[in-house]
Amino acid sequence: MKSEILGSRYSIREQLGKKPGRYTYLALDEATHDSVVVKLLKFDSDFEWDSLKLFEREAEILRNLSHPFIPQYLDYFEVDSAQTKGFALVQSYIDAKSLEEQVKTGRTFNEAELKEIAEKILNILIHLHQLKPAIVHRDIKPSNILLTNRSGNSVGEVYLVDFGSVQNITVVENATLTVVGTYGYMSPEHFGGRAVPTSDLYSLGATLLYLATGIHPADFPQKDLQIQFEDKTQLSQHFASWLKKVLEPSQEKRFNSAAAALTALQKPEIVNQNIENNLGIKPVDTKIHLNKSADNIEVFKPSRGWSFSCIEKLITTTFSTFVGLVSIMFLWHIPLVGWLISVMLAWLGVLNWIDFIFELFGTTKLVINQKVIFLSYQLFGIKYEKVRPSARKNIIKLEYTNSFIKKATNSNGKISYKEVSPAIIIWAGNKQYKLTGITQTEVEWLLKELSDSLKLPFQRRVIPIVQND
Repeated sequence: MKSEILGSRYSIREQLGKKPGRYTYLALDEATHDSVVVKLLKFDSDFEWDSLKLFEREAEILRNLSHPFIPQYLDYFEVDSAQTKGFALVQSYIDAKSLEEQVKTGRTFNEAELKEIAEKILNILIHLHQLKPAIVHRDIKPSNILLTNRSGNSVGEVYLVDFGSVQNITVVENATLTVVGTYGYMSPEHFGGRAVPTSDLYSLGATLLYLATGIHPADFPQKDLQIQFEDKTQLSQHFASWLKKVLEPSQEKRFNSAAAALTALQKPEIVNQNIENNLGIKPVDTKIHLNKSADNIEVFKPSRGWSFSCIEKLITTTFSTFVGLVSIMFLWHIPLVGWLISVMLAWLGVLNWIDFIFELFGTTKLVINQKVIFLSYQLFGIKYEKVRPSARKNIIKLEYTNSFIKKATNSNGKISYKEVSPAIIIWAGNKQYKLTGITQTEVEWLLKELSDSLKLPFQRRVIPIVQND
């Protein structure tokens, strides 16, 4: 089709893209001598009537859009020539590579650049979502975001393109949708055929995840539809928490607007205010027992029993024990140094097995009465304390931590990552009493109870998302 002139004005130069029945060309506007993009819907063997509805909607919405970082609508007309029959949409041309092209050519993005891209896309989404009716893009992904004019510390100008899946919210709320979008970047409700403005936030989060890792979002493991990405990234705790929230599978748990997401991105404390909304609510699936009276509080955490994480830990512990035994066999023949290293490896192996067995069968008990605070552990009837009891009057601070990723380097220099669960820390003087091995919802429940009993406010302890041993 090269060199063909459409609409007696637009001279085709090269093909930029192709989808079934739809073609995108770079063309020259013979009237202005500007480069333009011509999208062509052809009446060929791939043509579908749903495609025509989407094409007409894209033209209609772009005609009424005006934003510096969205391609400008220029023309729309019917094509009826000997070679081609269909409809053409003409837009301004942006001389830039998409984020997907940049990743595939080896470019990587640091956290500051990811945040800048997120801020700029969020500003575009704020504009789209605040229109009357609101506009939902429905296909935010790396290939639909262009980046140009990189300079100094700035990532460059960010453009959102390809409104072929765009939908106004009036249609979304009153009609059955044709499901359009890209697998891996679509939120669960979007995949089910019901896109809303916060569906664009999910797609933005999936895009940022791809930029941070180079891994397609659909290739990450999931738990209850939540993408598990923490062990594949080295992001700050704030940005990781923010990203996890925009990637919430439940639309009710995401930020309720692009504006709210932008505010939380720019103000780290906003992400963590979320915890206060669920304070004091006892999780329905918790096994922890709480006994509370006017002056006393007792928290009992029973043994966890078998779970998938325990099986993983059993495999890891068994393997490390095997490696340790093999190492001891080779080192035991070396006097002094070999013996010392062998004893250390054997002791580490014993500690790993004790930790594993305690996770299966051990119990934890925190007691704060009128006089003292103490934290005790019990395994097979043997009771012990890691920290000696303190006087209740010495309690000065109540803290909590969110989950974080811990980095470890073994003797061979191999790096591994594991997720450390949330915790509650009670300070009595310089002593710390930690409740660990609990879930985020259990933290939210127990924090309120402890705060009320101790008449102490709580605060979050900031821990980097990647912490070295």
